[in-house]
Amino acid sequence: MAKEEFIQNDKNEDGIDRAGFIKCMAWVGTGVLWMMSGGILKSYGMSQLIDRASGEFKDNLSMPKSDFSFVQISDSHIGFNKPANPDVVSTLQVAINKINALPNSPSFVLHTGDLSHLAQAGEFDTLDQVLKSTKTDKIFYVPGEHDVLNDNGKQYLERYGKGTKGNGWYSYDYNGVHFIGLVNVVNMAEGGLGVLGSEQLDWLKDDLRDLSNSTPIVVFAHIPLWAVYPQWGWGTKDSEIALSYLKRFGSVSVLNGHIHQTMLKVEGNITFHTATSTAFPQPQPGTAPSAGPMKVPAEKLRGLLGLTEVNYVEHSSTLAITDTPLDA
Repeated sequence: MAKEEFIQNDKNEDGIDRAGFIKCMAWVGTGVLWMMSGGILKSYGMSQLIDRASGEFKDNLSMPKSDFSFVQISDSHIGFNKPANPDVVSTLQVAINKINALPNSPSFVLHTGDLSHLAQAGEFDTLDQVLKSTKTDKIFYVPGEHDVLNDNGKQYLERYGKGTKGNGWYSYDYNGVHFIGLVNVVNMAEGGLGVLGSEQLDWLKDDLRDLSNSTPIVVFAHIPLWAVYPQWGWGTKDSEIALSYLKRFGSVSVLNGHIHQTMLKVEGNITFHTATSTAFPQPQPGTAPSAGPMKVPAEKLRGLLGLTEVNYVEHSSTLAITDTPLDA
């Protein structure tokens, strides 16, 4: 169904009108809140924090103390307008409203790619306008494959990649944690698999060289760095090389987007976490002929979009992530 037809009819085939669709989304946690405390990295689905009836944060909400927190959002796909979500700007705004309503403002926001749908200037402009209202000190980005269409990411780099290396990779330190933003969506492999490339891998090895084994590491990239479902391109061809550099560290967390659903894997000292989209869900691996936007009834969409918040507290030997479904 085209966008114009949806607007003219004012209702989709599930009988939910446009206003009702957004109302269903009003209490959805479109993103993930991460809190790091005592070396423990823990995530909260926003539905754990929101009262469904009022759409407000629970009166008896008691958040653990933490050294800092940040929020992960992903796959906003500004410019997408198909029936899976005819108003991705509104659902992104839901995410921003939830972030702004948190009892404590996050130290920063990570956007793990596919900011736009077609890498058009107007889409990036709209994204910037929406994110401008976010109550946070800084927003960090990595590109998704939709952000590098047509120009290999030239426009993305001009807007969001100042001071980065190569195609947009970089690292920074915050409160004792080393963050690494990787790019695996340029010159992708056959079948849509992500590729890091030798130049970036050499940079990563050098970036980690002088860090102690006890340094907590958070890596974020768009396409998962583990083989979620290679048949759909849900993995990174040369990720094993990158992961070999990370194995000596006591605690490593890898945050990704791309697959529009929460999946968790722990492999030794490395915890992998994929985030839901603020735009639309995708099918679970192997349950459909191919990956792509999945249309669901509006009342079910609330359980399939999300955001992630992280809190950190020092002086612990391990990091852990706990996930709860957004509609729990």
